[in-house]
Amino acid sequence: MTSIPKNVKLRRELGLFSAVCLIISVMLGSGIFVSPANALKNTGSVGMCLVIWMSCGLLSLLGAMSYAELGTVVNKSGGEFSFYQSAFADMHKFWGPLPSFIYSWVSIMYVRPAEVAIIILTFAEYFIRPFSILSSMTPETEHTVKKTVSILALGIITFINYTSVKCFIKIQNVFTVCKVTACIVVIGGGVYQLYQGNTKNLMTGFEGTTLSIDTLPIAFYSGLWAYDGWTATTVVSEEIKNPRRNILLSILLAVPFVTMIYVLMNVSYLTVLSVAEMTSVQAVAVEFGTRALGSFSFIIPLGVATATFGCALSVQFGITRLCFAASREGQMLEVFSYVSVKKLTPAPAVVLQGLLTLICLLCGDIVVLIEFASFLVWMFYGISMAALLVMRYTKRDVKRPFKVPIIIPIFVLIVSTVLFITPILNDPKPQFLIGLVFILSAFLIYIPFVYQKKRLSIVDNFTKFIQVLMVVVPPEKDEEDAEENCNVKDNEGETEAPMIAAVV
Repeated sequence: MTSIPKNVKLRRELGLFSAVCLIISVMLGSGIFVSPANALKNTGSVGMCLVIWMSCGLLSLLGAMSYAELGTVVNKSGGEFSFYQSAFADMHKFWGPLPSFIYSWVSIMYVRPAEVAIIILTFAEYFIRPFSILSSMTPETEHTVKKTVSILALGIITFINYTSVKCFIKIQNVFTVCKVTACIVVIGGGVYQLYQGNTKNLMTGFEGTTLSIDTLPIAFYSGLWAYDGWTATTVVSEEIKNPRRNILLSILLAVPFVTMIYVLMNVSYLTVLSVAEMTSVQAVAVEFGTRALGSFSFIIPLGVATATFGCALSVQFGITRLCFAASREGQMLEVFSYVSVKKLTPAPAVVLQGLLTLICLLCGDIVVLIEFASFLVWMFYGISMAALLVMRYTKRDVKRPFKVPIIIPIFVLIVSTVLFITPILNDPKPQFLIGLVFILSAFLIYIPFVYQKKRLSIVDNFTKFIQVLMVVVPPEKDEEDAEENCNVKDNEGETEAPMIAAVV
């Protein structure tokens, strides 16, 4: 009988710099290059648009700081899933574990695979654009090439996440630096335009503002979607070195940095594009590059391709850890929590996400599928704030190296509730029914297989097959890991720092 290898588990490989890059990589996708004008459409003026972008950054930072506290209390990978489990699971036998299951089921099976698919399709579109122009491709040929490149890109991303966490970190960091460089080039072009005196559009200030109490949530809604991703480090907290320090610091460094990038890029665009042009052109950054960067305009499609590939890579990395955490807690098939003996990655979870994303790529138009996600996201953020408030009472004795003022999670909870309800009331769409269908489908799985713990006989055979095929085993349980690894020396140049008591 073959003995089970020892010390097989996910390792803490992400230091502070890598954690910062992870947040930036997930937050900084194609949106700021392709369609940054939604906030401008919903506010009507340049000045109010910039106010909304800065306000969205501040709200994201407040939410992220609340997540940082949650991460120090729970100290498990899985993000929202682990927060809900810790806060609610013991409250009621049936209803307690349900929020975490609904979140993991909807995210793992629908939302994140569709999101990765859309990001990869955007990558393929910009990757093949130069070749399409040079070779005068027909629309049919371009569509086929785009699908082929998308599938190849998905294969590469899945292979990287399957093979090595260290390899993922190196590639992610390089792509993050490249996409930030592309943003800096755009900002540099804008600074040059300002130096040239092109301030006409910016000088309009708050003229034409259409924002009102009724439209304010919609304006915030469009801006906040671009900031989604500030939860990235809490999803992979078991793989971050010195998490009690680095999760908080990565948030404090990354979120304000991305906010600054967003505001400055919008200012840059407006140096050469009028409000009407910015809200009407198909790809804002490409148009800006044509007018302002001259021979360097090729950097824009390259920047979009880099941003989207890196974003898809990082999003898949995170969702596989959610799958790993949910499976470990018995809310998904146990085999998806198994770890590769040689590669020390959650190989079955990575392959599952690769296959689900491939299905989305082959399904045709999946934009409709993902539209409902933007309002579900804020429902889950609100539940996370409720979890923090609950654990302030139920886990008051847990040592917290960082603690946000209680008003912050209350404020974010109120805003999350408004943002969740607003699109349903103001602009009801059939797509919102998709969200309801997905939640109901979670009930159909939850009752027999999680609550009643029924087990199909085929599951054991499937688990054995995957174990043999991928050479994976259950991760080793180390009771001291949660405490001792919080103080692991950071090999990326960081050493143990004093605990941060509070940020007010």
